[in-house]
Amino acid sequence: MGDPVVMVSLYPEFPQSVMSSLASCGEFVFLMDRSGSMECPINNNKPQETRISSARDTLLLLLKSLPMGCYFNIYSFGSTFEHIFPKSVEYSEKTMEEAVKKVEGMDANLGGTEILQPLEHIYSQPCVPKQPRQLFVFTDGEVENTKDVIDLVKKNAGSHRCFSFGIGEGASSALINGLAKEGGGHPQFISGADRMQAKVMQSLKYALQPAVQDISVTWDLPQGVSATILSPPITAIFQGQRSLIYAQLTGQSSEAAEGSVMVKYTLAGHPSQDQLHFRLKPAEDTGLTVHRLAARSVIQCLESEERQHRGQQDDEEKKKKVVELSVQSGVSSSFTAFIAVNKDNKEPIQGPLVRRNIPTPFFGGAVPMMAMCSIPGPPMARMMCGAKMRKGGPMMSAPCPPPPSFMAADCLTVAQSSASGSWEQPAAPQVQRDPLLQLVSLQKASGSWLLDAHLAAVLGKSSEEVEKSKPAAANKDVYATILALIWLHGFKLDAKEEWELLAVKAASWLQAQNAPCVSECVEAGNALLGCSVEKSNLGL
Repeated sequence: MGDPVVMVSLYPEFPQSVMSSLASCGEFVFLMDRSGSMECPINNNKPQETRISSARDTLLLLLKSLPMGCYFNIYSFGSTFEHIFPKSVEYSEKTMEEAVKKVEGMDANLGGTEILQPLEHIYSQPCVPKQPRQLFVFTDGEVENTKDVIDLVKKNAGSHRCFSFGIGEGASSALINGLAKEGGGHPQFISGADRMQAKVMQSLKYALQPAVQDISVTWDLPQGVSATILSPPITAIFQGQRSLIYAQLTGQSSEAAEGSVMVKYTLAGHPSQDQLHFRLKPAEDTGLTVHRLAARSVIQCLESEERQHRGQQDDEEKKKKVVELSVQSGVSSSFTAFIAVNKDNKEPIQGPLVRRNIPTPFFGGAVPMMAMCSIPGPPMARMMCGAKMRKGGPMMSAPCPPPPSFMAADCLTVAQSSASGSWEQPAAPQVQRDPLLQLVSLQKASGSWLLDAHLAAVLGKSSEEVEKSKPAAANKDVYATILALIWLHGFKLDAKEEWELLAVKAASWLQAQNAPCVSECVEAGNALLGCSVEKSNLGL
């Protein structure tokens, strides 16, 4: 911890000329978890919104946002797996509508979480020529063969990018991070009040960007000074996504000595580089914040390696390294924990375990249960793993002993809902569909909307009002599409990240029509909907 540590933060902004040439091709494969746990609420504030229902809505957004000319397919898995098409098909109105109908019928009814077989089937399919494969994996659990799954993705990393999404608190971080890391994609975790749609659409934008290749990091340092990289190598760089590099500097240098780090990469066939200069001696004492962040990065890498090689010869050696670094840096790990220590006598603070009632997830139509667990154990075990923190006690890091075993039956309480012995299953409340998703569901694969009663209903108008407001010379589909865009900008601007790509597709369709009186349509649409959206804001 005595040597200087450098943290380099990369937040790339790619040239607009490169970004504007995106979204014209690709093979998009979506792999959706349909195990029983997907029937759980996505968060406690909205128990009626289940993970599988949110996943269906997300797939709808994805399907509507795909570019014309691309290829796609949808797989779903549990104990077995299914696919909508035998192989990836070209994106068209017909194939999109067929996929939407299948998605609407998806339920969390495929049993467990076996992801290896569908991945093997996907990779056995030949890639579509000149259509870069992009794989989106959604799961809310963990698997027993995490290493095999990640190794399979790594083996096929040269032919695709993998974007992974962990849904809920039970998603395996090792699996989600490993899939994205080895697949050159980006991981996302969706929990609490997070909206799945926003995070997934952000990743779709990343997928539509050109792949950054040939990434290298070089250091230019004075003689006698060397840099040891502490963070894992950067495998992917995306527009607007931060990447961090940590390095430990060793050796002697003068007070005024400077160094530099250069990041080189190739974007859309064009070589690029960014260079940053820094002083080897910080201007002021910055404490150990950066050191601890670097230690955390190293610990996470070692923990990941330990999970992947568990049971092998160097397993204990990796654990030992993690514990040593954790104790030295004061950064917790999976093998250490913080304990409270009395500042006066330097003794660990003893305290009883805090009892918590933990709801047991319940699926199907059997018995609702509540598990209430209290783990007995010796005072030291309680102090190390479940100590109640007291004011004035500094935090230390120490090895964490394994928790004592206990029988599940000893801590399970079942409450019957009626004296007759029957179990009452409350009726599921009817969920009204979000108007945004209603509008999205009406969009055609080309990006346009039809001027009909369904669109009028979403806009909150009657068919007569909409028809009457249309300029006489305007094409119906052109006017309908402009109305939809005005409504999105006027009433759903806070959810722009979710509909931005399909709005871009709609604007492209409008431009391709070369339709007259677009300005009149925008003016009429604003008057009808009570908005004041500028034509330029619509991308026209």
